[in-house]
Amino acid sequence: MSDQHSTRLLRAETVTAIGIFVAAAALLVPALQLSAIAALLPASMLIGLMVLSVVMIVQDQRKVASGAPADPLTVSPIRALSAFGMIVLYAIAVDIIGFYPSTALTVPAVAYAFGYRSPLGLATATAVVLGAIYLIFGLAMSRDFPTGLLWSM
Repeated sequence: MSDQHSTRLLRAETVTAIGIFVAAAALLVPALQLSAIAALLPASMLIGLMVLSVVMIVQDQRKVASGAPADPLTVSPIRALSAFGMIVLYAIAVDIIGFYPSTALTVPAVAYAFGYRSPLGLATATAVVLGAIYLIFGLAMSRDFPTGLLWSM
């Protein structure tokens, strides 16, 4: 029984979600030390990542309960490591090419890496995410996002 329980926790999706949750929680601490208006965007995005991580864990564990097979992390580590790598690349890309282009590339890349293959769905998800961020933070709150070093030369 305990072996089955540990195997459930070593599924690639579960380990990835736990890693994202822990990283977002760790980054939330310094984000909350900023002034209220400056902390709003990073804190809301980090909390969003934490919520989505919990949703991902619940969905993956429901798959286990329904008997859906999946390789444990030790069999498919590239999937989990690639998600963490994409997060690091995203952070670097935001600094170089800016928030919107980086997000436009990262959202479909992450979805594709986790098995979502519909081009229309990927384009729609990307447009919805970027549109919502722009409407909420760009227009409604008049917050500017990093434009990147490439565009400030």
